[in-house]
Amino acid sequence: MNHPDGRFALRSRRIVTLDREVDGHVVVWAGRIAAVVPGEPPAALHAEDLGALALLPGLVDTHVHVNEPGRTEWEGFATASRAALAGGVTTIVDMPLNSVPATTTVAALEAKRAAAAVADVRVEFWGGVVPGNTADLAPLARAGVRGFKCFLVPSGVDEFPGVGERELRDAMPEIARTKLPLLAHCELPGPIEGATAALATADPRAYATWLASRPPEAEVEAIRLLLRLAAETKCRVHVVHLATAAALPDLRAARAAGRPVTVETCPHYLTFAAEDIAPGATEYKCAPPIRGRAERDALWRALLDGDIDLVASDHSPCPPAMKRRDTGVWAEAWGGIASLELGLPVVWTEARRHGATLGHVARWMSAAPADLAGLAPRAGRIEPGADADLVAFDPDATWSVDTTRLHQRHPLTPYAGRTVTGRVARVWRRGVERAIR
Repeated sequence: MNHPDGRFALRSRRIVTLDREVDGHVVVWAGRIAAVVPGEPPAALHAEDLGALALLPGLVDTHVHVNEPGRTEWEGFATASRAALAGGVTTIVDMPLNSVPATTTVAALEAKRAAAAVADVRVEFWGGVVPGNTADLAPLARAGVRGFKCFLVPSGVDEFPGVGERELRDAMPEIARTKLPLLAHCELPGPIEGATAALATADPRAYATWLASRPPEAEVEAIRLLLRLAAETKCRVHVVHLATAAALPDLRAARAAGRPVTVETCPHYLTFAAEDIAPGATEYKCAPPIRGRAERDALWRALLDGDIDLVASDHSPCPPAMKRRDTGVWAEAWGGIASLELGLPVVWTEARRHGATLGHVARWMSAAPADLAGLAPRAGRIEPGADADLVAFDPDATWSVDTTRLHQRHPLTPYAGRTVTGRVARVWRRGVERAIR
């Protein structure tokens, strides 16, 4: 129900704030949260009782590949925003690559913004760092990007080449002056090339072959390079999609030294394990790869201990044919997992098993991503002054992922048929309820 004067209250016995759960009301006025009131709302204010549903802040997903313009047949803003709403995501930050043109100039950013006008969620943008575009970084910052993204290995698309130490030495001082973060895909080519050469006669359909081709050393060495340059340039850095716990000692040491570094992991690294992936099941392909159970469990410990700051989807879809399920050859398949609308229930399912609370999930998937993208305090939290981006969530509902009911452009996902706990029931964006179609 929406209210013409923009004033109403939502009653929940589990309002999830940053520090506790409140039994009470969230008062909304003109698209913002006016108050969080334990007990009864102000007199004469319409209040809607959500029953047993928990009330969470809208999720902020800072790692989404929408691919429009240029590759809208992979995923576009209309389908991505519907998927986001279905997953309780009210803000996405779009990655600069896989669209054509890539978001490496102000002109490309404006093309992105024009394409995103159809979205029913808030859309923000990362700029890109590629060889030769250092002069574009400050203009992109002035034009409103939330930070910058680079690859330390080939990205998989020609229009967004990776960068090395030389290019980073040019770019990072410029980014430091903007005070925005540099997000990095942390794998180095050297360890990957060596591992791949050693696998020339291995079974190309075996998951172990793909896993061995992207060793943990590639992540660790890339993160060490990034941290060393961050110390020299004072650039704020963020490690995207951490897949190995082997890098955690270096990250902890950098933080102990006061370096401005944050880290994310993804739902697929917290859910799946290499030992369970069948030959040719290329819907599981991503880079860095899904590693073994021991790595998955170590990532959970790091997340609970605060060594990993946030969870983002890395939603990276493609047309199903590009996943090469016909051959099952891992090296030929596109690397990326589509999960934008499934992240919340998937993470909550595993979080419960590890003793985490809805408050943990709200920090990992709402508040911390909003902080990374410079959207706080208006996004990612339920507190006075924040935008009324809210999610009514049933934390006990159990259901199986039916790909025919997904909202993303293509239904292929490794979560197909998986039983999860927790379902998004309703979503409000700036106080207006959005239909989950």
